[in-house]
Amino acid sequence: MTKRKTRNLPVYFTKCEGSALVRRNKNYEEYCSVLNTDTFDKRRFKEIFEMSQGLQKLSDKAVLPTFEPLLCDIWASMYKMKPAIIAKDVDSILSLNKLLIEVIVADENFASYRNFTRLNDLASAISAMKYGEKTNQWFAQQLEKDEELKEQSRKIQLILRQTQKQKQQLQEADRKIHENTMIELNGKLQQMIQSNSESFLQAMNQARQESMQVRDGLKSLLGGISAGNAEAELKKVPLRDKILLAEKIATSKKMKEIAEWAGRFKKIARKKQKSKQSQSVRRNGVTNGNAIEKLLPVEFIFYTHPLTKIDFLRRFSESQTMQFEQKRSEVLKKGPIVICLDQSDSMSSLDTQSKGFTLALMSIAKKQRRDLCLVLFSSHTQVFRYVKGKIGATEMVRLSRTFLGGGTNYALALDEAVHVINESRFKQADIIFVTDGENQVTDSFLEAFNKNKREKAFNVLSLVIGCNRNTVEQFTDKVIEVIDFDDEGTFTAFEV
Repeated sequence: MTKRKTRNLPVYFTKCEGSALVRRNKNYEEYCSVLNTDTFDKRRFKEIFEMSQGLQKLSDKAVLPTFEPLLCDIWASMYKMKPAIIAKDVDSILSLNKLLIEVIVADENFASYRNFTRLNDLASAISAMKYGEKTNQWFAQQLEKDEELKEQSRKIQLILRQTQKQKQQLQEADRKIHENTMIELNGKLQQMIQSNSESFLQAMNQARQESMQVRDGLKSLLGGISAGNAEAELKKVPLRDKILLAEKIATSKKMKEIAEWAGRFKKIARKKQKSKQSQSVRRNGVTNGNAIEKLLPVEFIFYTHPLTKIDFLRRFSESQTMQFEQKRSEVLKKGPIVICLDQSDSMSSLDTQSKGFTLALMSIAKKQRRDLCLVLFSSHTQVFRYVKGKIGATEMVRLSRTFLGGGTNYALALDEAVHVINESRFKQADIIFVTDGENQVTDSFLEAFNKNKREKAFNVLSLVIGCNRNTVEQFTDKVIEVIDFDDEGTFTAFEV
């Protein structure tokens, strides 16, 4: 069994017990907090900290000497049922942390915001990351205006890193100097925040808004196509994966845009699937039975009239009442899906749309437990297989980062699609072919491909984005010309 590698945490100095100044490895069970945190809170934050590269990177570039204890307190203020600031005096080194937490929790919007974060690991972790990020940025901006204070902060951080690297204990005199320097710096930083509290609160308000945006983006990425099921879907995903995706949404403009498009397309896909289900059943004459929802209107008249009510009840009990006969107008396909997605150079401007579109199709496949294969193509191909439409956080990040570039080669993509269909689990698949470019294919290729199509009984739906459809028509059952992925015609694909 592989032992999990844990992060080597830096060293900090504080008065944690009595008046003795002690050197501690940054073990979260031993944190000194300005809140009423207990052992469970500290242990849980340690677990989240080790899951989150974002929190670790924040700590590495922090300008405040006691930034990691501050992160723990921000998280606890969001997560705990009843967080309370310690009434008694805290150690001088932690006095700045106490002031910052006091300012954060005193914000008029803080109490209502906690309705989203209370006892919610994910929301609290996202909030700790965004609040910590904005706090760090705010202090960095303030320090840029005061070179002397900036240099003092830099020296303290350097001492912390050196003591961690050398794993040595400072002499008593050095520890005293270090403590006094930290106390002096904290005093100046407290003055800074008291004199600029309005701009700090604006930064915290921005952190709150961005936290909500990240959470909404996460729900768009991980939610399915069923109405109101995003929260339920989120609960099924491991916390580590949710934190990974949340950090990518928070730091990557592309990932954020993909999440927005995925959310929009999933709503449309839900409507298309619902419409398809309702239209798949049609009335086809009259028969006898006792299904209330299928009864002819005249039977309800018989039931309400006193002279015919008894006869109606007799016929209804004997399944002799007249009702509509309903038959399915089409067989709803539930087979695998193969998507051939053009990723030539000209598709770069539509990349985020195309990824959102793909994730919406993947949600349909996941809900209906259908296998899905994504064939990315340009002058070469890359293939992703998703069993029953399931995609993990790491795979989602990988997909968002992948863009092939280059020219356009239809034959290469279609050959790969046929190769996939030859696999046992994709043998009943249909192809969705998406391109914005023109490419010629040989007669021999067309003959072989169309022969495969007949023998394996699969169909091809092509979405042609602003280009000539002549070549595509030669191997496609249905061609739809669209402007981009947000075009009404594109949504036909959601009826697969």
